Amino acid sequence: MKKLLSIKNIIISIAALLLVWEILFLCSSYSKALFPSPLMAFYALIEMIRSGTLLSNIGTSMYRFAAGYFSAVAAAVILGLILGRLPKVFQYINPVVQLLRPISPTAWMPFVVLLFGIGDIPAIVIIFIAAFFPVLLSTVSAVGNIDPIYLKVAKNFEISGSAATWKVIFPAVFPQIANGIHLALGTAWIFLVAGEMVGAQSGLGYQIIDARNNIRADILLATIFVIGVIGILLDSLLKSAEKRILKLWGLK
Repeated sequence: MKKLLSIKNIIISIAALLLVWEILFLCSSYSKALFPSPLMAFYALIEMIRSGTLLSNIGTSMYRFAAGYFSAVAAAVILGLILGRLPKVFQYINPVVQLLRPISPTAWMPFVVLLFGIGDIPAIVIIFIAAFFPVLLSTVSAVGNIDPIYLKVAKNFEISGSAATWKVIFPAVFPQIANGIHLALGTAWIFLVAGEMVGAQSGLGYQIIDARNNIRADILLATIFVIGVIGILLDSLLKSAEKRILKLWGLK
C-alpha cells in the first residue's frame, strides 16, 4: 500500500512539474530554441535514445561514478575506522581535513586536468574528493561516540585489534556511517556532472555542454531530466542496500 501511495505521489509531482513547465512555455516570450516545451524535450529524448548517444553517455557516466564513489567510500571507511580508534592522532589530522573539506571539488579541476589530461580520470578524481570527506568524518565521529558496551563485549570475548574493528565496532556504528555514505552519494552525483562539463568529452555532463554549444535546449533539458531520474534511482538503490545490511546485522 505504501509503495502504491509513493508511486501515486511521484506521478502527481511529475505531472505538476510538467504542467508548470508547459504553462511557462506558453506564457514565455523566449524563442522555442532557447526555452522548449516538455513535448519538444520528450522528442529530443527519443532522438537521443534512437541514436544511442544517451545510453552511451549514461554508461560512461555510471562507470566514472562507480569508480570514484566506491573507491572513496572504501578508503574513507577504512581510514575513518582507524582514526576513530586513534583520537589523539586525529586531533592533528582534523585541522587539515577541515581546511580541505569546504573547498569545492571543482576548484581542483584545473590542477587535475593539468596532471591527468581530459578523459575519465579527472571526473573520477572529482567524484572521489566529493564523496570522501562526508564518509570519513561520519565514520570517525561514529567510532568516537560508540557505546562503550560494545567495547566491553569485545573485551569479554577476547576480540581485539582488527577483528574487533570489523566484527564489533563496524557493525555497531554502521547506521551512523550509512548517513555519511548517503550524503556522499548525492554530492558525488552532482559533482560528476560538473566534472564532465570541464574535464571530459563524453558522459552526461559533456552532453549538456555539447547541447548548449549547438543551441539544442531541448536536448539540454532532456539530459537534465535524465540526470535527475538516475539520481533518484541511485538514492533508492542505496536505501534498499542499507536496509538489507541493517537487517542482516539485526540492527533494524
